[in-house]
Amino acid sequence: MTESDRVRAAVSAVTDPELRRPIGDLDMVREISVDGDRAHVGIVLTIVGCPAAARIESDVRQAAASVPGIAAVDVEVGVMTPAERKALTEKLRDGRPPRQMPFGPDSLTRVILVSSGKGGVGKSTVTANLAVALADQGLAVGLVDADVHGFSIPGLLGIPAGTQPTRIDDLMLSPVAHGVKTISIGMFLRDGESVVAWRGPMLHRTVQQFLTDVFFGDLDVLLIDMPPGTGDIAISIGQLLPHAEVLVVTTPQTAAAEVAIRSGLVARQTGQRVIGVIENMGAYTLPDGTVIDLFGSGGGAAVADALSEPGAPVPLLASIPLSPALREGGDAGIPIVAAETSDAAATTIRDLARSLARQGRGLSGRSLPMSIG
Repeated sequence: MTESDRVRAAVSAVTDPELRRPIGDLDMVREISVDGDRAHVGIVLTIVGCPAAARIESDVRQAAASVPGIAAVDVEVGVMTPAERKALTEKLRDGRPPRQMPFGPDSLTRVILVSSGKGGVGKSTVTANLAVALADQGLAVGLVDADVHGFSIPGLLGIPAGTQPTRIDDLMLSPVAHGVKTISIGMFLRDGESVVAWRGPMLHRTVQQFLTDVFFGDLDVLLIDMPPGTGDIAISIGQLLPHAEVLVVTTPQTAAAEVAIRSGLVARQTGQRVIGVIENMGAYTLPDGTVIDLFGSGGGAAVADALSEPGAPVPLLASIPLSPALREGGDAGIPIVAAETSDAAATTIRDLARSLARQGRGLSGRSLPMSIG
């Protein structure tokens, strides 16, 4: 292997931070030559003004410099031609036609909806922290903020205001925060906009585009933060993802539990399977050992019992205690599970993520490749 070959191998292994694939596999590496101890490396970016340009160039420079005998590196950066971008998008789709959803019943990605009957139960906070905790388990995780009218996922994950997906022709690359690929309507609002006043058809189209036009790559889990209640978006996602699994979030309060049951029943009507209940804002323990039930008790268990059927029990998967640190982490854009903390809420969510990661996705209703000899 020549020195140029060694430099090419090192550079080709650099990962595109948005596409999460080696740039060699993405055909982004061009001419490479070595003159004495100086390497000349050519690469192309997907688009003009690529947000990851500086990082890719830096990583390429470091990779080339890591090759023994290379003391200096010149990097020439260009941009793909329209034909090259088209070839790239076709490669990323892996033969799938444009605007075809990759999360159908035969997909290997586990799709989990996080729903609630009413707002104010901390559903989005739970979803964001659960996504990060699953990513910490080594899973490839995507997160769709389907709460179009009340979007909050970007803020909870610390995604800066104004951050937008990168577009490669008709594909959108979602921003990544804490290892989670994320998309939200909040990323598309113009400066000064903070309200989305849309009705059924627009809501359906938005959610459909999130599922078809955003390139998530190969995911182990796709979480969808559902809007509270049983309105247009719940119906649309029921039509688009009838095979999805559902987690129902409630608080211990009886009034919240009674409404949460409805969201589980509506999901079941579309064919989705309720896999468990998460009780948020549960009892917490003071330093002196006193237990405080600020929002009452028993709501999570009541929802689980109401949604259970003969032969299909719905378990109460977790009771997350009321936690100032959980709220503070959401306000700061630093999920509590990403912090080095032994807070009881963080521990409970991490345990929940480990439990879900062990479950995997069932094979029921999925066609499997088989050959008969």
